[in-house]
Amino acid sequence: MIVPVLLAGGSGTRLWPLSREQHPKQFLRLAGEHSLLEQTFLRLRDIPEIAEPLVVAREEYRFLVAEHARRAGVKAAKILLEPVGRNTAPAIALAALEVSRHQDGDSLLLVLPSDHVISDDAAFARAVRTAATAASSGKLVTFGITPDLPETGFGYIKSGADLSTGVYALERFVEKPDATTAARYLAEGGYYWNSGMFLFRADTYLAQLETLAPDIAASARAAHAASNRDADFLRVDAEAFRACRADSIDYAVMEKTADAVVVPLAAGWSDLGSWGSVADANARDANGNVLQGDVITEDVSGSFIHSQGRLVAALGIKDQIVVETKDAVLVADKSRVQDVKKLVQQLESGQRRELQEHPRVYRPWGSYEDLEIGPRYRVKHILVKPGARLSLQMHHHRAEHWVVVSGTAKVTCGDKEFMLSEDQSTYIPIGHKHRLENPGKMTLELIEVQTGSYVGEDDIVRFEDAYGRAKS
Repeated sequence: MIVPVLLAGGSGTRLWPLSREQHPKQFLRLAGEHSLLEQTFLRLRDIPEIAEPLVVAREEYRFLVAEHARRAGVKAAKILLEPVGRNTAPAIALAALEVSRHQDGDSLLLVLPSDHVISDDAAFARAVRTAATAASSGKLVTFGITPDLPETGFGYIKSGADLSTGVYALERFVEKPDATTAARYLAEGGYYWNSGMFLFRADTYLAQLETLAPDIAASARAAHAASNRDADFLRVDAEAFRACRADSIDYAVMEKTADAVVVPLAAGWSDLGSWGSVADANARDANGNVLQGDVITEDVSGSFIHSQGRLVAALGIKDQIVVETKDAVLVADKSRVQDVKKLVQQLESGQRRELQEHPRVYRPWGSYEDLEIGPRYRVKHILVKPGARLSLQMHHHRAEHWVVVSGTAKVTCGDKEFMLSEDQSTYIPIGHKHRLENPGKMTLELIEVQTGSYVGEDDIVRFEDAYGRAKS
């Protein structure tokens, strides 16, 4: 049996301003109609003997992961929550321990980042089948991407002897090379890009970790032993996991083990690690442009222009990246896309909310978007999913006015319950317990106007919640 382990904890800030820490790139539609996480789920359909996936994600992404699994038609995905990020070696250890507890230790773990693109799913499935034989025999398989250009942004894998059809000894890992060295690797052959995808037995990985990084293995075991199930999520012990050393699987295990092998993969892979790679993953027009959203151009070529809302008009530019969101605009030369991280560093040092928060904030019941914020007021556009409801709550410093745009709202205010339909409104005074529900079969859309001395999101006293969020 092959158990997919999807790693969904990354923040993806190299694709700012679309990717934010609270809504990173695995949840975005960057190449096609599905999000990158949904594409990863869907990619597994053609692999035989595949089990329901196990997703390892950060605590704050739990409802997003569950929603994207639902969209992809995955009904029984397990979601294992990390209280803090500790890189891939501990995350995979938690997954291996969970699989070993409920299934055989010789189950194969197919470890996949959840934010990559693969255009040839059939080739990917063939590579997994090739790797499965080696993994079943106790090898730790990594998938090496067949390079088609001298890329300097990836680490490389040097392959060795041909062990069997499609499986090669792993001679060594190579750090990101300069342009001259990368060109030499391409000319010599036998070098592959490091994809970050792996296949091995759960018990093999744990045994290797015990030998090569025993401190990580011990911390992961302690955290998993004290885990508990919360609704659809598995929570590990936070204190034990915080004590775990952060390290990647490459450094902790793969570069040290004598049992690593590589399976070449030519399947149209991209890690979408920059805006340049996002542009390359999408179809271009006759002028070599990728235009997304409300965009008009004149005398523009070789550019990627994305509009999330407003009209973007471009004139006389070449090889540029333009990304517009409600609260930020990125303009960059294509040759400098790797330097977006320098802008992110400035945002971090300035503690700018544009790095953390997405204009549309996602919640288990739906989402909201700020339309306007002033000194004593805040206006939101709120969407509530069918059958969903917000927590029973109260505010100390603000009143709220709700106007239904479409759908039907069930409102609790104090000791009263009543229904509102399109074009109807209500007022929630300061200090009143209240709840908003959508009893209908279509999305409830409303405008909320907050007024008061303080309109921050932390002015919520939560009494009851259908999604297991802590009372406050």
